[in-house]
Amino acid sequence: MSEPNSPQTVSLEGDLALELVRVVEEAAIASARTMGEGDREKSDRVAVQAMRKAFEHIPVAGTIVIGEGERDQAPMLYIGEQVGSDPPPGVHFPEVDIAVDPLEGTNLCATGTPNSIAVLSASEKGGLLHAPDCYMEKIIAGPACRGSLDLDAPVEENLKEIARCLDRRVQDLVIVVLDRPRHERLIHEIRSAGARIRLIPDGDLSAGIAVAVRGAGVHAVMGTGGAPEGVITAAAIRCLHGAMVGRLVVDTPDLERRIVEMGIRDPRRIYSARDLAPGRNIVFAACGVTDGALLRGVRFFGQGCRTHALVMTLTNSKVRFIDTVHMNTPPGPRGIRLY
Repeated sequence: MSEPNSPQTVSLEGDLALELVRVVEEAAIASARTMGEGDREKSDRVAVQAMRKAFEHIPVAGTIVIGEGERDQAPMLYIGEQVGSDPPPGVHFPEVDIAVDPLEGTNLCATGTPNSIAVLSASEKGGLLHAPDCYMEKIIAGPACRGSLDLDAPVEENLKEIARCLDRRVQDLVIVVLDRPRHERLIHEIRSAGARIRLIPDGDLSAGIAVAVRGAGVHAVMGTGGAPEGVITAAAIRCLHGAMVGRLVVDTPDLERRIVEMGIRDPRRIYSARDLAPGRNIVFAACGVTDGALLRGVRFFGQGCRTHALVMTLTNSKVRFIDTVHMNTPPGPRGIRLY
């Protein structure tokens, strides 16, 4: 029991986990309203605005460390922006670093394609790598593959090792790869090794989460994607005790200068999930925008909508799937219709 006049402290993984679900739900609902309109910029804009507004009601002293860009490029959720509500007298809000992607898979939402999500991760100060906006080489797999992935090994060797860890043949594996010209050689090598491939147009973050969940039907993600998304994925992978290795792609003088300014001394360093998200306390939250392998998209009905969200915490190893009905108006005489 606390002393009568001692300040109350809001805990990150306890009190805040479900509060942060509200943030991704609001972003998902706003962007889902634009699904299929073909306007990716509008979809992203409304998601950012909804997420930023939702943060105003969250009891946290948050700093955006991965967001929509630098302050002069983004009006809100920019790197360094402070978010959260003002604490009442006698209450201490935790200081946390927050990484956000208000709409992961903007093209997916704009075209109505599966696996678009709203997502964020949060940790104590210094708990998330401040990754530059560049590419990152990645291999992501499930918990059985921890310690067995090697970015410098040939593709075939990695596939054999993943198959060995999962007690199956290489021919049984399904590898997720972003459908990009830069992956032409990677795709050829995976096919030559005998593994199967699931090409995706966007959304390697949601794919990275799926490979760490048994029964999702995919076994690894390989290829080059965004470094900021890699940090958010690493937070989820740590909560799921999965395997991940990544390396920044530093290929311009400007980027070399910027990573030095951000405190990154070795541009060729290979990061594990723990290196990318080293926090002792981590919350990861996501909400489906369009239907996907793990999360259903937002479904609208006469009086409101229904969302499907996921929240994970590290220290207590909890994974919650949350199915929520959001009522805009009282139900009519026939009750609530959910679809």
